[in-house]
Formats: sequence, structure tokens, C-alpha cells
Amino acid sequence: MSKRLLLAAAALLLAGCAREQRNFREATPSNATGEGVQMSEIAPGHTAERIPNANPYEDSAYSVSEGKRLYEMYNCVGCHAHGGGGIGPPLLDAKWIYGSEPQNVFDTIVEGRPNGMPSFRGKIPESQIWEIVAYVRSMSGQLPKDVSPGREDHMYSKRPEASTPKEHPPQTNVPEGQKQK
Repeated sequence: MSKRLLLAAAALLLAGCAREQRNFREATPSNATGEGVQMSEIAPGHTAERIPNANPYEDSAYSVSEGKRLYEMYNCVGCHAHGGGGIGPPLLDAKWIYGSEPQNVFDTIVEGRPNGMPSFRGKIPESQIWEIVAYVRSMSGQLPKDVSPGREDHMYSKRPEASTPKEHPPQTNVPEGQKQK
């Protein structure tokens, strides 16, 4: 009887244990949205009469670092280099053709722009686009320094401590009779 009671108590404990729900995989947007070609309201030199949306990821150093990783993974560096421009316009300066507000950058990524910027609608999940937006805005100093990523590891001139060979500094002021090791 005590075994049954013990098993029933264990089953109740396990049933009452609520785990934190985590979404480890976001659904990938479908390429077949059923929507036709949509034209953006943003045009060079035109200021839209709308309030830009705030980016939910701009206050998170982790999200900005993820945006940096995604920026390279989706080959944004192929056109924009590491912010200095190339085929695409630079992202380090204060002059942005379609605006530097979070919603403008988001729209540029999703809709694409004439003369080269492809549309990533349905190809990148919205959360990842917002992380890329946060990173892109950090390149021109538009985010607080405590959330902006540091320099690239390959830019450091000092070797990491873990790969530094063991040094044997000379001993000074060794009393007579003791050898230097």
C-alpha cells in the first residue's frame, strides 16, 4: 500500500511541476504569402508622416550581438562591407537615404530598395530582422555604448591570454646561496 501511495505522490508532484515555456524554434516565414508585389511608401528625400516603431531588441546587448552575427551570416557584408559601404551604401555615417529610424531600416530590409537592395520578405524571420536592425543602427552610434558590440576579435593586437606561452621572468634580489630557477 505504501508503494502505491508513494507512486501517487510522485505522480502528483510531477504533474504539478510547471516548466518555463520556451520557444526554441520560430516558424520560418513562408515564401508563398499570397501577397502580390507591394510598393513601399518610403522614397529618397521623402519624410513619411508616421511615427517610427521602437525596436524591441535595441536594449539588449545579446540581441545586438546576434544581429551582428546574422548581418554576416546573411551576407550583408557582401554589399555593405563592415559598415563602410561597397556596392551598397555605408552604414557608419549620419546620411541614410531611407532614414535611420528602426522602422525605416526594418522596411528597407523587408521591402528592398531600387537599384540593388533585395527584399528579404519571407526569407528572414521578423525577430532576426529586428536584431539586424539593432546591429545596423549600432554601427553608426545610434545605440547606447553598453549594448553595442565591441571590436572584432581579429582586430585585437594582443594575443588571447589562453594562447600566451608561459613566461619565466628573471628573479631579482636573490639572496646568496639560493639558485635562480
